[in-house]
This record gives sequence, structure tokens and C-alpha cells, in this order.
Amino acid sequence: MNPSITEAPKEAQILVVDDEAPVAQLVEQTLSKAGYTCRMAENGRQALRILEQEPIDVVVSDIMMPEMDGVTLLKKVKAEYFADVMLMTGFTEDYNYETLIREGASDFITKPFSPRELLLRLKRVLKMRYLLIERDQINAELEANVARMETVNTELKHAMTELQSMNQQLNQSYLDTINRLCLAAEYKDDDTGDHITRISRYCEMMAQKLGQPEEFVQLMRYASPMHDIGKIGIPDHILLKPGKLTTEEFNVIKTHTTIGANILSGSQAEVLKLANEIALNHHEKWNGKGYPNGLAGPEIPLSARIVGLADTFDALTTKRPYKNPYPTEVALDIIRSEREKHFEPVVVDAFLDAIDEIREIKAAINSPDNTAVSDFIWSERDIENGIYQHADIKQPSAGK
Repeated sequence: MNPSITEAPKEAQILVVDDEAPVAQLVEQTLSKAGYTCRMAENGRQALRILEQEPIDVVVSDIMMPEMDGVTLLKKVKAEYFADVMLMTGFTEDYNYETLIREGASDFITKPFSPRELLLRLKRVLKMRYLLIERDQINAELEANVARMETVNTELKHAMTELQSMNQQLNQSYLDTINRLCLAAEYKDDDTGDHITRISRYCEMMAQKLGQPEEFVQLMRYASPMHDIGKIGIPDHILLKPGKLTTEEFNVIKTHTTIGANILSGSQAEVLKLANEIALNHHEKWNGKGYPNGLAGPEIPLSARIVGLADTFDALTTKRPYKNPYPTEVALDIIRSEREKHFEPVVVDAFLDAIDEIREIKAAINSPDNTAVSDFIWSERDIENGIYQHADIKQPSAGK
């Protein structure tokens, strides 16, 4: 009899199939270290020979392989052997998760993956495998095992709860990885991670104020911090320049939008789809004078309209390599003056209506408003851009 859910799934027999030796070795080392027994095959034909000779619980196979690809191997295994199959590939755009599951795959994992993710997914597959084996055995002996069937059904419910918990852990691990990548980009021109935390809170709150569905509100919370992820591709001597940028340098800076969109493209995850949309469009302007594509009005996605305003406010009110923080009142005057120009009026109004909450978030996340309106000094960049010329804003003091 196969192990039950109460027994150690580490005793399972795993067959690793990959023609790339380094990847195969990494998977084998990860599973062996966790206590699993592993066999190795370089391609689908070798894997089938091993399956003919030995009982295998789970086949962990790459998709892109010579002689026989992983999808063909999956179909043969499900037709001829009693083994679960986990597929892995780095070419996610070529394969549909639902299609592979319908073909019989127990799970699908994209490269690169962390050892923790691999072990969590394998444990999930094995748990479900053992429960389903027990369920089938009990169904065959139904008259004598009614009580056992009720127990297994209860265990299945517990297993589903565990699966939901594991999925939440995977989600959190996934978002944590993205958050760390955002921090890597932000550390170039911001010496803490507080900027992306404030942006997340500002955007979540603004989406609520604009009456958006809760699902969109939560996606904004997680996607908005990725708006400047493309800065990781901008040279430090430009990103950290304290003075005015040349035209050539500004053109380089503008590419962070398309770099970020490229980094985030191709994912099926909703949070990354929204992050891609934000990264590409958060410097577009309501009047069509933004970049990279000169979109105007409703052509600009709502997500980018929200982030564009929140990012501008935070940039104005915090220290940057080229400026000291501006007082909140000065930043609000600038935002009011850009209503219907840089920013959508409805978004500006929602932001201003929520200014008390904005101030609370700002103060709570390491951004006190310590600069008096009478003492602040305009940066060279803002003088050059003509921001100081707005009628309601104090004229620039001498100096940078």
C-alpha cells in the first residue's frame, strides 16, 4: 500500500528529466537534501526505460528537450504508467497552464524557481497523490469501509485547506521576491525602501477613494511599488546626478519606463500585468505631453494616472539626489496647478480630498514634513522646468 498522508512523503521515488545538466543537478540536489529518492534521465526515452523497470511516484520533467519533449512524455506516462507528472519550463508564453493540466500534469512550475517553491509544489502533488490513492482503494471496498471514506473526505478537506495555505505562502514568496527587486532599483536614488511603501499605501487609498473594486484596490497595493523597476537599467552617473540633466541624459532616464515594462512583460499573474501597465505609462500626462508614447486623457490607464500623481507627490516631498524635500503645501500647489495638464482632474480631486490621510501615511512611513514653506529652496531642475512660475507658489530662493 502507498504511504498515507500521515506518513513522510519524502520516501517517494522521484524521476528528474532534463537535458540541461546544471538544472537537473540542482533539482536532484534539492530533492535529495530534502530526503527524496531521485533517479535521473537526460531525455524522455531514457525516462520511459526507467519507468518500465522501477516504480516512480512523480516525474519532474523539463518541456524543451531533444528526441522527446516533456509534453509528449507527459501523455505517454499518463497513458501507460501510474505516476504523477510535474512539468517545468522557462518558456511560459508557449504553454498554457490549463491545457497542460487537462493533459494530465499534476503541476506546472516556471524557471527560474526557488528550491522552496519546488519542494512546496512537490509536497502538494504527493499529498494529493496519496489521498487520491487511498480514496480509490476505499471506493473499491466501499461496503466494508464507509467509515474510512468519511475520514478520507475529511482529510481531503484538510488537504485543500493546506493547499490554500501553501498557495498563499507561494504568493507571499512571489511578492517578496518582486519587492526585493523593486528595492534594488530604488536603492540607486533612494537610500531606504520607504518610497515604495508610501507609494503602495497612497495608491491603495486613492483607488478606494475613486470607488474601484476591492480586487483592483489590492492589485494596486502590490503592483504600484514596481513602477520604477526599470531604473535598475539606468546608469548611476545619470540617476544620481545632483544637477540639471542634459537632453541626452533625460532621454536615457525616460527609458526606465520601457525597461520596466520589458522586465514585467509576459507574465500570466494579474499583479504583474498591472505592474507592467503602470511601469510603462506612469509618466504619461493627461494633456498628452508625457512619455514614452504621448498618451492623453483616458488613453492612459487608470492605474498609471493614480501612480503618476502619487509618485510626483512623494518625489516632491522627499529628498532626492538633485533636491531637498519640498513642503507638503508647495507640493499640493504644484499638483493643483497641474490639474488637467499633467494629472486627470478626478484623480487630483480624490487626492486633495484625502490629504489628511495622505499626511498620516507620509508621517508614519519615515517622511516628516519638516521644511517650512518660507525656507525651502527650488532645485535647479525645477527652475529649468518652470515649475516655480506657477502663480500660487513662492518664487525660488537663491542657490540650488
